[in-house]
Parts: sequence; C-alpha cells; structure tokens
Amino acid sequence: MVAVIDSTKPHSARFWNYFVGGTDHYEVDRRIGDEIKGIFPGLVDVAVAGRLFLGRAVRHLAGEAGVRQFLDIGTGLPTADNTHQVAQQVAPDARIVYVDNDPVLLEHANALLTSTPQGATSYLEADLHHPEAVLEAAAGTLDLSRPVALMILNTLGHVADHDQALDLVRRLLAGLPSGSHLVISDSTATSEGMIAASEAYNASGAVPYHVRSIGEIAGFFDGLDLVDPGIVQVPEWRPDIHGPTDPATAAVDAYCGVGRKP
Repeated sequence: MVAVIDSTKPHSARFWNYFVGGTDHYEVDRRIGDEIKGIFPGLVDVAVAGRLFLGRAVRHLAGEAGVRQFLDIGTGLPTADNTHQVAQQVAPDARIVYVDNDPVLLEHANALLTSTPQGATSYLEADLHHPEAVLEAAAGTLDLSRPVALMILNTLGHVADHDQALDLVRRLLAGLPSGSHLVISDSTATSEGMIAASEAYNASGAVPYHVRSIGEIAGFFDGLDLVDPGIVQVPEWRPDIHGPTDPATAAVDAYCGVGRKP
C-alpha cells in the first residue's frame, strides 16, 4: 500500500529536516520553519546540536561502552550520520532497529536499510505508545537478552502528559537487560523564545510538540546510572568525542543525558 503524505500541514520530521539542512521537506514545512526562525532563531542551533549529540552518544556507546545493539525510536528523516552509520563505523557488527509510525518516514525507509555485512539494520512501523509491541517486533533483529541502547531523541515531546511519557520509557526499559542504555535529548522550556516557538509550531496544524522542564527530562533517568557528565545542555555532552565540531557554542534550549540500566 502506498503511504499517503499530507503536504498541507507541517510535519515534525520534515520541519526538523529543514532545520538541519536536509532536502526532504515541503513549502508548508519551510514556511513554519521560517516563521519560527523569526520568533526564535536559536531553534536551528537546537536542531543541529541534537543531531551532533546523536553522533557523540552513539560513538561512546559503540566504542567505550561496547554496545552492539541500538533501538532508535522516532527515527526522523535520514540525513547524514544516522545511527547505523555512526555505530557501524565504530563497530561493523552493530545491529540497529529504527522505529517510527508515520507514512512520510515509511517512504524513506529504504534509505535507512543499509548495513555492513557483519551487522544488520531494519526499520519497523510501530508506535511508541505501544512499547511491548515495539520490543516484540525489534526482537526480530535484536537479541533482547543482550544490552541495547534505547535512543529516543526529540520524540517524547509528542507525548503531552509527562506521567504517560515516563510510563512509556519505563516499559521499554523493562524489556531490556542490565547493561542497556537510555539516550534522550529534547527541547526544554528554558527561555521565552523556546516557549514562543513551541506555541507557534503547535498552532500551525502540526502534531503538537510539548517542551518540558530540565527536571522532567532528568526524571526519565530515575533508577539508571547516569553517564558523565549527567543531564546537561546538548552541546555540553562529551564535546571531545571524535566527530564534527558542534557550531552551537552558545547555550541551547535542549537538554540530554545517557543512563545505564544497572
């Protein structure tokens, strides 16, 4: 069945793709993107910094932490240095499962389905709101008896209720063994500009995205052992790990963390 793409309303993946310099976006995405740039230019830095954090986190996990399996939920549109590319550069035998539930991303899934001969990459149409189903499907590619890096980047804001978001993350982690890691980054309500940008985006007809407090981001890691430097602004998480230099040197309204399941 051919996926139906609504090009009349902004879409978070296409909107973010526009901000990080990709090519998979429509006029409606560029229009709201330009409007928000006028309200809060710093959101572009948030998008770029988040993408670079993904690379640093995956390099750390595949390298120093020795993780060989990655479950990336809320994949977004492929750009450069996707999770499987970064992980398999460090560890060619790494196995990666991408998860999303949107037709616009299904159209681009084939761009993600590449792998080294030693590893594996797959794409699942599944929903964060059904974590047990996500885990069951991911088990077709990943060995869930061995550590997995659970990546949820710039995605949890689509879950309006914070308690529900916490529950979803905990249920996903419950299906993963000791030694697994949780990786989260998200925009935060830490400036008037970011709050105004969020309100403008949510009024555009797109699926709403809710920015949270730093404390709420930290709450996702309760019960985990935080990897240094803990919960920090995105550009501050291990900027010395080999990879592209983060141009967002100023503070950004986005926080991140990596935690290990004991």
